[in-house]
Amino acid sequence: QGRFVAKIVQPLALDETQTGELWTVMATSMVLLLSLVWCMLPDTGAANSCKKYDLDFIVLEGDPLMALIEDDIKQNLHLVGIQVNTRFLAKEAFNKAMQQGDFSLCFTESWGPPYDPQSFATGWFRPDNEAHYPAMFQMEPPMTNKTMQELVTAVLSEENLIQRQAKWTNILQEMHRQAISNPMWSRRVPAIWNNRLGGYIPGPQQYDYPMHTFNAQSGSKTITVAPGAQTGLFETTGPMDPHSYRPNEVFISNWIYEGLVHYGDNGVILPALATKWNIVQILGGGEQYRFTLRTGVTFHDGAPFNCAAVKMNFDHVLHPPLNHNWYHGWYHLALHTLDWSCDGEVFVVNLGAAYYPFLQELSLIRPLRMLSPQSFMNGPQTDKTTQNSCPLKWNNNDGFLKPPPGFTPQVKCVGVRSLHGTGPWKFENKKHYNNDLAQGIQELHFVKNENWWGTDARGNIEKMIIKHFADSNAIRAALLDNTLDVAVGDKVLSPGQVKEFQTRRSATHGFANGPPLLNQIVVMNAAKAPTSDIKVRRLIMHSVDKAAIVAKELHGQAEVADSLFPKDAPYCDVDLTPRWDYDLEKAQLMNCQPPRDAAPKEDDNLPLILGLTLGLGIPLLLVIGGACFFIGRRKGYTDLEKQLHTDRTPPTMMGSPSPENAAA
Repeated sequence: QGRFVAKIVQPLALDETQTGELWTVMATSMVLLLSLVWCMLPDTGAANSCKKYDLDFIVLEGDPLMALIEDDIKQNLHLVGIQVNTRFLAKEAFNKAMQQGDFSLCFTESWGPPYDPQSFATGWFRPDNEAHYPAMFQMEPPMTNKTMQELVTAVLSEENLIQRQAKWTNILQEMHRQAISNPMWSRRVPAIWNNRLGGYIPGPQQYDYPMHTFNAQSGSKTITVAPGAQTGLFETTGPMDPHSYRPNEVFISNWIYEGLVHYGDNGVILPALATKWNIVQILGGGEQYRFTLRTGVTFHDGAPFNCAAVKMNFDHVLHPPLNHNWYHGWYHLALHTLDWSCDGEVFVVNLGAAYYPFLQELSLIRPLRMLSPQSFMNGPQTDKTTQNSCPLKWNNNDGFLKPPPGFTPQVKCVGVRSLHGTGPWKFENKKHYNNDLAQGIQELHFVKNENWWGTDARGNIEKMIIKHFADSNAIRAALLDNTLDVAVGDKVLSPGQVKEFQTRRSATHGFANGPPLLNQIVVMNAAKAPTSDIKVRRLIMHSVDKAAIVAKELHGQAEVADSLFPKDAPYCDVDLTPRWDYDLEKAQLMNCQPPRDAAPKEDDNLPLILGLTLGLGIPLLLVIGGACFFIGRRKGYTDLEKQLHTDRTPPTMMGSPSPENAAA
């Protein structure tokens, strides 16, 4: 009886043939079930079922961070069928391709305060400027390039604050609708310094590094500095005059030269070489600005600062055709300014029309900063036409300033003969590697301007040595071994290195991160196929995961941007619609067709899919279970019958010894 019970409850063993039969049933059933589920699932829009586009992405070579971000963008776009072909170009080749519109995608950035939004917007229409100029040749109707230029020009003369905000909102909304600019993140300017120093306050503009605010709390009053430059790491100075642009370094101009007014925190215009001003209306709808000049100020060469010096600088910078948008007219101060003169020691400027950014643009670090009259090529008698302070490279082969259409060649650029301003630092000298100009600059030396008028804001630093480094790793090492006191500016250290000093090096180093100043942007060329199609531009914007890029590559040292300018730029705190947020599913639906001919399914098909899957899948599973049961039961009864007919051994009773124990 016990043996009988054991046989009934023992596992149902199968022979090889029956096992094979069972596996065949199970495998067939599972294949059918999985096939059914696969057919029921909505299509995910894989890249191989997407419409193909080829994009030309130009990137400035030598910038490892932007190379990483370019690769992230390339991978994002691959998921929606977009092939990115990247060209890493040297500076000259990059500028040429950008200015001529030879790209589909191009990195650029807004200019930050005090340029945003007005100066950056007027730059959209200046030839040979940044990437927006060619990219906006073709715009989505009914907007045109000409109409947008008229909108920008009109808002700059709007005196009513409410109407001015409404006009800027319209411009920003229209630029958003055009989907030419893909804002990526808002950049900040970090500063890191040895803890022997203190007192540093970040500047309110890009390249505004107020080194004069530092105090040496111990050790030498000479500090070594690695500053961020327009090309990333500091390498060169340019001619260092105050009236021209690249390759001049903005931070150097800001240390040496000053303007009539200064751009302060939150956009407040502060006195500088002018202590006060007033504005009066003049006939014809224009405005007159009257500046009371600061007294007792001298240039670095000892020459007095006075109204004659201010007028001489205006005479050279705004002498026609230098006030054309080929030159200084990229910002409209040059276009609106009619004339200027001295009324005693009051400097008077007349504008042809109301122009609200006038003071804001006077605060720019270039081109209207004051140069000593003795620094012009022929001193105070230098002629503005035949000996203009504009740089030699602006001349044509005949030695004249290249004239815009409608101008007769007459102005000759001769540059300047010395570098004397009124700012907090005097330029002392350059030191080249192995005293060889060809090997590049190793150090720049600046000394304290003992006669600077701004003593209230001054620390005790007496000398600055600006040092060149090969890369950010060398800068990090120099900070850690105390051979470098200060690293300041964007891209001096990698984002990961900045985070290291911010979070792990507070015992030895101070840290400050300035406010969001400007936005990094990917410009999409609306004048070149395939990005001439606004649907492609929108597709790109929905496909790029900006938040993931900021987290991965920038280590949280930036903020994701969703507008052309930072929200705290004047008139730019605007909610723009529709939103071009990252949405891969939406991007795939826009560009990727299902591999089958079936019409796209709505999201509410999921209950139907699950119902069909369970309704058909459960019976299949029951078939598998039934097959196992019946095959196993047949085998079990067959084995049991054989045992009952052939086994004559008396059954073992409960409590009796087993045969093995009995034999023992």
